[in-house]
Amino acid sequence: MGKTINIRCKNTGKTHKVPIGFTLEEVYGLLEIQMPYGATSAKVNNKTEGLHFMFFNDKDVEFLDITSPSGMRTYTRSLFFVLYKAVSDLYPEMRLKIGTPVSNGYYCEIEAADGVALQTADTLDQRRDKIKARMQEIIDADMAFHRITCPRDEAIELFRKSGLEDKAKLLESIGSLYTHYYTLGDTIDYFYGSLLIRTSQITLFDIINYGDGLLLRVPDPENPTQLKPMREQSKMFDVFRQQHRWQDILGVSTVGELNAANAAGYSNDLIQVSEALQEKNIARIADTIASNPQLKVILIAGPSSSGKTTFSKRLSVQLIACGLRPIAISLDDYFVNREDTPRLSNGEYDYENVEAMNIPLFNAQMNALLKGEEVELPRYNFMTGKSEQSGNRIRLKENSIMILEGIHALNPRLTQDVPAENKYKIYASALTTIQLDHHNYIPTTDNRLLRRIVRDYKYRGYSAQQTISRWPEVRAGEEKWIFPFQEQADEMVNTALLFELATLRDQALPVLEEVPENTPEYTEAYRLRKFLSYFKSISLEGLPPTSLLREFLGGSTFKY
Repeated sequence: MGKTINIRCKNTGKTHKVPIGFTLEEVYGLLEIQMPYGATSAKVNNKTEGLHFMFFNDKDVEFLDITSPSGMRTYTRSLFFVLYKAVSDLYPEMRLKIGTPVSNGYYCEIEAADGVALQTADTLDQRRDKIKARMQEIIDADMAFHRITCPRDEAIELFRKSGLEDKAKLLESIGSLYTHYYTLGDTIDYFYGSLLIRTSQITLFDIINYGDGLLLRVPDPENPTQLKPMREQSKMFDVFRQQHRWQDILGVSTVGELNAANAAGYSNDLIQVSEALQEKNIARIADTIASNPQLKVILIAGPSSSGKTTFSKRLSVQLIACGLRPIAISLDDYFVNREDTPRLSNGEYDYENVEAMNIPLFNAQMNALLKGEEVELPRYNFMTGKSEQSGNRIRLKENSIMILEGIHALNPRLTQDVPAENKYKIYASALTTIQLDHHNYIPTTDNRLLRRIVRDYKYRGYSAQQTISRWPEVRAGEEKWIFPFQEQADEMVNTALLFELATLRDQALPVLEEVPENTPEYTEAYRLRKFLSYFKSISLEGLPPTSLLREFLGGSTFKY
């Protein structure tokens, strides 16, 4: 037997000797690991690698399947490549854009390379059916995904010859000496993360008509034998489309284009235009509210690090400019006493549960205020876990309007007794629309996580490791208490800024580098570091003091 190395496998709980030069795929077969849905990728020394990865020295390994976030990303990227190949085979003169995550799928556009609407004799249904059938043929053919490493300049030339200018621009802006690309038959593509080994590993997908394009549906990680259930998100989809129109006007829709604009000295212009577009939208919302005298209760909700606090402050400024008098009321002060808080199955308090709010008191005070009565607002003492009297007595004047911001603001249970005609509901979230390239979207959750990592480190004394560790619990709370109500909003606001990831880059990278390699959180920290490396840094100097990003980066003129 030839030279061997040691593999400490988390899946088996044992150390195994395997031949040097074996791939992850070969090790998985050798160890006879039984995973119900098969391995899609693996953590190697806490870095996610594709099953192409080869071993030349001792490593720690944990095989992942589609039920893990990393495994699901590998599956989804591979499905993107199959979709791209199908479109290229059927409509070689057309361009595929994969991007907007919406309705638990991925919205895709197919358009002529010069931007003109797709001209084909096929109806939308025929086009969808042809693409789906071709994808299934590629999957059934059990074709191999090959990863090729080469000098960067060779890859750039190859992408340009294939009409993939967005990928060429991205690689040009990075400045690395070597890079990689993937092949699927005679089709090439670039992905910043791992792919599957073979197309036959893709077991479930669907494509349906959606808007002017297609929606690519993927398996549900919680039940991989079924597709993710469709979720109504027409309002969110409209926000994404509006943002894409703005980006097309600016000529910056991918990171390669952003980096090129930055290098050409246009970063301040991008900041000013992005901030102006956001402020114009906030002013429009304020005008809408001011035009309806019945609106007295403005409810603002959004997931963690969506920037809803700064948004509410900027909205208040615009409402004042409309002649109104905003009164900020903290929903946190309406918590029930700690001993009355609902509990989780493990016995711990469930502070994110809507029943942790004193719903009867809240509704009674809102209605009293709407009737012109005076009320004393409560104050919640987080040290003692008790609701106390605040001494803060308020009464609404003719031009007064209440601003309430919090996790449950859009939950109908919270405002069940407040008349509908007096409420205006706003959902705010960082809906990232810039893409690495046309086949590599940027998850909105990554944008929010990076905001939170920077803010927690600067102002709350938390390390990136601690923030990453808490993030799954935060996300679970959002799925339960925020996302189900987002489409009930009267207005949906995108708080993400076109340039912000380039601004967060230098703030986040040093914090992420502190995460130790021997911790579970290192996997996510390393992935985020790798992702941020695609951006050329943009200085904070040109950022206005009222910018929403200042909530996370510091230097805001607002008080928090």
